[in-house]
Amino acid sequence: VDEPAPLVRRLTLNRPEKRNALNDALRGALFDALRAGDRDRDVRVMIVRGAGSCFSAGYDLGSPNHDVERSIAKVDGWWSRHVVNNWFEMWDMATPIIAQVHGYCLAGGTELATACDLVYVADDAAIGYPPVRLMSPPDMQWQTWLMGLRRGMEALLTGDSMSGVEAVQAGFANRAYPAAELDDAVLAMAQRVAKVPGDLLALNKRAAHRAMEAMGIRTGMRATAEIQALGFHQPASRDYLATFGTKGVKQALSERDRAFGDYREGHRDAPESD
Repeated sequence: VDEPAPLVRRLTLNRPEKRNALNDALRGALFDALRAGDRDRDVRVMIVRGAGSCFSAGYDLGSPNHDVERSIAKVDGWWSRHVVNNWFEMWDMATPIIAQVHGYCLAGGTELATACDLVYVADDAAIGYPPVRLMSPPDMQWQTWLMGLRRGMEALLTGDSMSGVEAVQAGFANRAYPAAELDDAVLAMAQRVAKVPGDLLALNKRAAHRAMEAMGIRTGMRATAEIQALGFHQPASRDYLATFGTKGVKQALSERDRAFGDYREGHRDAPESD
C-alpha cells in the first residue's frame, strides 16, 4: 500500500512469484486495504495493480480456497456466490477504484478488474477466461455485459485472450498504453479524478452503477453465478479437475491449452493459476 499522490491510495498485489494468483491471504489483504481506503476521508481514489510480470493470473488453483471476504455456508455453488458478493462490495464502495492491468489478467483477475470502476491496460496485456474450456462458466460473467452478445459469446465459447488494445475496442477497458507508460498514465488519471470532491465522486459512481442495475446487471451476474456451479458437475469438468491430483496443476493447464496454442502453451511466461 502506498500513496503516490495526494488523495490517491495505491494497492499492489504482491505475489509476483505466483503471478499474483488470488489465494486466501491475498484476497483477504486486498479487501482489508480496500475497506480501509474507503473509510479514509483523505482518500478520493484507489488504484489496484500487480507486482512483477502481470496484474493477476486468476484464482490460485494450487491452494485451498475459503470464504475469505464474507462468510457463507459451503453448500453447492457457495464459491461463485461468495466471490460475486464481494466483487459487488467493491462496486458499492463510495470511493472510485481504478484497475491498472499489465501482463496476464485471467479468470479471477478479470473479475477483480471488472469490479473496479475504471480499467486502464498495457497494450500488450493478455486478458481472458481460460477455465471455460474445461472447468465451468465464469464466477462473475462480465463478458456479455461489458462486450455485448457477439463478442462476449465468442470469449465464453473459446476462452481466448485479447490484448489490451482489443480489450479497449471490445469495451472491457477504458484506454490502453505502452507498458512503460502505464504507471504514469494511471496516476495522472487518478489525480484527475481526485480533483472532484469525495462526496460528489460517491454520487457520480453510484449513479453509473444504479443505471446498470436498472438494466439488470447485478441480477444477471448473480443468475449466471448459479449456472457456474453446474459446471463442476459435468463429466468433462470432473475429469479435468481430477488431473490436478494425478498430474499436477501445471501439466493439467498445459494440456488444456495445448490445442489452442496459448496461455501455458503460448509465447508468454506461463501462468500457474486460473
